[in-house]
Amino acid sequence: MNAIALSPHRLGGAASNPAVTPKRTALALALLLALGGCSLAPVDQTPTVPLPAAWKTAAPQAGWISAEVAREWQAGRWWTLFEDAQLDALIQRVEIGNQNLAIALANVQQAQALLRQQQAQLFPTVGASAGQQRSGGEDRSTTRSANLGLNVSWEPDLWGRLGDAARAQGANVQASEADLAGARLSAQGSLAQAYFTVRELDAEIALMDEIITGYERSAKITQNRYDAGIAARTDTLQAQSTLDNARASRIALQRSRALSEHAIALLVGETPAGFTLPAATWIDRVPAAPTGMPSELLLRRPDVASAERSVSAANARIGVARAAYFPQFSLTGSIGAAGSHLGDLISAPSLLWSLGLSLAQYVFDGGARTAAVDQAIAAHEGATASYRQTALSAIKEVEDQLTTLQTLAEQQERTRASAEAAERIEQQMMNRYQSGLSAYTEVVTAQASALSARRSLMQLQLQRQQAAVALMQALGGGWQMPWAPAGAGAAPTASAAALPAVPAAPP
Repeated sequence: MNAIALSPHRLGGAASNPAVTPKRTALALALLLALGGCSLAPVDQTPTVPLPAAWKTAAPQAGWISAEVAREWQAGRWWTLFEDAQLDALIQRVEIGNQNLAIALANVQQAQALLRQQQAQLFPTVGASAGQQRSGGEDRSTTRSANLGLNVSWEPDLWGRLGDAARAQGANVQASEADLAGARLSAQGSLAQAYFTVRELDAEIALMDEIITGYERSAKITQNRYDAGIAARTDTLQAQSTLDNARASRIALQRSRALSEHAIALLVGETPAGFTLPAATWIDRVPAAPTGMPSELLLRRPDVASAERSVSAANARIGVARAAYFPQFSLTGSIGAAGSHLGDLISAPSLLWSLGLSLAQYVFDGGARTAAVDQAIAAHEGATASYRQTALSAIKEVEDQLTTLQTLAEQQERTRASAEAAERIEQQMMNRYQSGLSAYTEVVTAQASALSARRSLMQLQLQRQQAAVALMQALGGGWQMPWAPAGAGAAPTASAAALPAVPAAPP
């Protein structure tokens, strides 16, 4: 390392006159403290994001939500809007057993420990030593020695290097907390999606059981007509084929249900063999979500909050890199005593002390410091672009789900009308066949159309529920930056955001 180091020390003992030293030391400390706390980082400001005044797709009407539901939403309990007790119970188990959440929680704890390490560098370090020795030999007398000492060292944060590093790590802690909230929201949303899939498949399986019963009745009718000689053999074969296809479809539905049940088991931290979700009635409620203004999204989305804190951390690291241009000071002091016996250490003549101030400064580094500053500035620009992209993606996701919900509702109405018409046609075709007015192929076609329409109606309802879940995830699930000012409508700047406490340099 090409650096110069100057270390003037003042040594003293019991016989020295230390009258001047404390005054000079106090003046030096006062000067260092006056310079301490400075920061060479740029002013920390949240990057601007082009936000629309309102959502492109019409949002739910204001005032639709009750006070009770509003409290649940603001508490992050968005799934209660679906009013499904089994879903409530399952999501509570995510917090306990989901291993992705455990990883995110460990990352938060690691970031907090690193912050405490960084903050500790702002304080002096104190060390103590004590020892006693005895030596001798055959041709010399035995000697004894004892020592006791106390050492103190402190690096004043003159240029804000340590403070900026602590602020950067504080922002990293907040980013990891937002990542934890994002992991929790993702796990909860995935579980809700899988749960509604299971319940829709339960409804489809029940429908298939009803359809299979009807097809068995149709097969019996065609067999009786064939036995009476008024129907062709092909009618019975077609009826049996339709029945077998329905049974095969039911088996496929059971397989899909099992896979979704396995996904739920993974999300709650259990093995598929140890987890069973009994069939139950599908509560196909599709609640609206409190979208609010687009600017509120910057406070409610964990990934946006994490990206914003990364910008703040990168900004502080610019100050750390710039501080390398300036010399580093350190203060050291020690007091101790030496003697032949431990009892001698309390006597004044054996007391020794020392005070020192050292300075270290690079003379030539081949441009390494300039490159480090350039790297920190480029990292900040990258974090800024990432934040803007994350915010824009969040706005797009909300718009996507609002559009999806709107179009699915319209599509479901059209499909419901189609399903009702298909059921009437199926019944009419069966009546015409029994009256000998049409061929059985027309019955098979009508049955296939009616079944397809009824299943499509259920699947559209599932898609609406899943889109509602996705919208609540896109809106942040009611979560809000815990460090953001109450009632804020946009991402806070560093002056408004409360970073984890960074202690000032000790007096």
